[in-house]
Amino acid sequence: MLVLGGTGEARRLATALVAEGVDVLTSLAGRVADPALPAGEVRIGGFGGAEGLADWLRASPVRAVVDATHPFAAVMTASAARAAEATGVPLLRLQRPGWSEQPGDDWRWAASLAAAAEAVAGFERVFLTTGRQGLAAFAGLTAHCLVRSVDPPEPPLPACSTVVLARGPFTVDEELALMREHAVEVVVTKDSGGRLTEAKLTAARELGIPVVLVRRPPLPPGVPTVATVEEALAWVRGQTR
Repeated sequence: MLVLGGTGEARRLATALVAEGVDVLTSLAGRVADPALPAGEVRIGGFGGAEGLADWLRASPVRAVVDATHPFAAVMTASAARAAEATGVPLLRLQRPGWSEQPGDDWRWAASLAAAAEAVAGFERVFLTTGRQGLAAFAGLTAHCLVRSVDPPEPPLPACSTVVLARGPFTVDEELALMREHAVEVVVTKDSGGRLTEAKLTAARELGIPVVLVRRPPLPPGVPTVATVEEALAWVRGQTR
């Protein structure tokens, strides 16, 4: 099995498959300096787009592929769909559900990072939790921006930025303390979903701070999709019988 990974779901799936005796190779993009490694064999680095992945699949004894990349890894997801179609290798998309708005939330949806930057242009203190990829969309902001990232972000950044290097998950108390310390007026994030990073949403709700959420990119048509590791395991078992 080839697992396109980089998420907690991918790691849990690899662990479960290895425990069942399945040979698993997890591919990581290599964008994080010190990634959490899953069970089984690990490959770091891209394939060279859809054609490169298709060539790799033709040359490798892979029974099926599970794309468990981040919900915003649109390029990799599209490449996996094209490669699977070209080679006939079964493909499953494992993608956790997005977040659901709760009573007391002040959510404002944006179609892109650029649209999110426009949505917060009137605020003076902005908390950017969109990851280090795509921060250039906010480079034109004049507000003071709190930028949190696992690895140091590359320029361009907003002219007035404070960078916090930290790896989650974070507790609600930690998020509350950070937002109060920096007098955050608005939070910007992607609709990544999952419990590991939702504490910032709870903290924003408690503080009465609005949240600008970037909508997920659409999935490629025709690719079966499941929301849980358990569903992905059932699919894999069907492919490996």
